[in-house]
Amino acid sequence: MNTARTKFYRDKANGKWMGVCAGIADYTGLDVLWVRLGFVVATLCGMGFMPVVYFALGFLSEKKPISLYADAAEAKFWQGVRQSPARTAREVRSQFRDIDRRLAEVEAFYVSSNPTLAAEIEQLR
Repeated sequence: MNTARTKFYRDKANGKWMGVCAGIADYTGLDVLWVRLGFVVATLCGMGFMPVVYFALGFLSEKKPISLYADAAEAKFWQGVRQSPARTAREVRSQFRDIDRRLAEVEAFYVSSNPTLAAEIEQLR
C-alpha cells in the first residue's frame, strides 16, 4: 500500500490559515466546514488545548503534495481506505468478482457460437 496516500497532511491549498482543518477534512472525508465548526466549538467549550494542538499539527505535519490524487474519485477512494480498510478491501474484491463474472459471460457467449474457439480454449486448459 502506498503510505503517502494514507498519511495526514495539512492542506494549505484548501485551508484558511495553516491548512490543519482542511487536512483533517481531507483525511477523514468530512466537509471542512464541519471540522472548522467542531474546532471552534471545542475551543469555546473549555478545551483550551485545541489551539495548541492546531499549532502543533500545523508545524509538525507535512504539506499535502500537489499531485497526491489524480482526480476526485481517487481522493474519495483513499478517504475510504483511511476510514475502513477492511470495507474498502471487500468492495474491491466484490468489483473484481463482478468483472470476473462478466468476463465469463462474454467467454460463454463467444464460445457457444464458435465451436472452433471452444475447442482451442479446452486445449489450452
